Amino acid sequence: MFRRRKNPGNNSPAKRQNKEIKETKITINCVTFPLPSVTPDQPEQQLLKPNEWSYCDYFWTDKKDPQGTPSVGGFEVLLQKQLKGKQMQKEMAEFVRERIKIEDEYSKNLSKLSQSPLAAQEEGTLGEAWAQLKRSCHDEAEVHLKFSNKLQCEVEKPLLTFRDNFKKELKKYDHHIIDLRKQLASRYAGVEKARKALADRQKDLEVKTQQLDIKHMNKHEEDIKKARRKSTQAGDELMHNVDLYNRAQSKWFEEMVTTSLELERLEVERVEMIRQDLRQYTTLRHETDMFNQSTVEPVDQLLQSVDPAKDRELWVQEHKTGELRPVDMDI
Repeated sequence: MFRRRKNPGNNSPAKRQNKEIKETKITINCVTFPLPSVTPDQPEQQLLKPNEWSYCDYFWTDKKDPQGTPSVGGFEVLLQKQLKGKQMQKEMAEFVRERIKIEDEYSKNLSKLSQSPLAAQEEGTLGEAWAQLKRSCHDEAEVHLKFSNKLQCEVEKPLLTFRDNFKKELKKYDHHIIDLRKQLASRYAGVEKARKALADRQKDLEVKTQQLDIKHMNKHEEDIKKARRKSTQAGDELMHNVDLYNRAQSKWFEEMVTTSLELERLEVERVEMIRQDLRQYTTLRHETDMFNQSTVEPVDQLLQSVDPAKDRELWVQEHKTGELRPVDMDI
């Protein structure tokens, strides 16, 4: 499990009063990020999996629309890729199914043709040659039927089985991450509410302090004590809400890492599984001797060069949303 280093925060809002504080963090869509290159001596965040172009490093911020407004979460970008992969599996299975239908139909027609009485009365050596040609139609029909059956058992069925399991995995991850993100947004709203309450209490305390009058000193002192007590309580409430927020963000962070790595694993499995199925497809064609081998060999060569890691690198470079990871919120 990857864990991020927590940034130390102040223990009390009072410590930040009357100080000029340089902001080092920014909150975007309820997630807190460090400002890049705030100070020269601030170390940059290191990638969790350097040199691997891993999903867990490049999808922390949200994808922006053409107007620059965050529109889709980084996890949604990853999920959409997996959903597209699921759709590709479905379409590949449909392609194989169509090929099976064509082979079945072709086999039936060849078998029917081989039983045709046309020119059946031809005699002599020419008659023998003609009869052999008709038998070859029957044999070819058997080959196509065998090819069709093997396609169904060894190519189409594995594709459909893997797609069903893939679909179940995606549904599980989808709901889990969305729920955690909603909880994070709720915690952020709690922080903002507590921050406003603290500001109101501090303002009330300041007003009451300025209204101190010698004539009514006792009454004003009591009011000031109450205002100070409420301000302190508001500060404690803010600290509590920030802590809840940081915990929620930490949980979301850890689940994002774990889930993105799971999606990465699923994508590798999908590519490898489909490559294996397509190689089986071409193997079955090799075994069917009436096919022209020159149409199969180029496919074999391309399948040997399939590389899930290279595919992921190219996709991440094009679709990544941001590699700055979330950090704790300070008071």
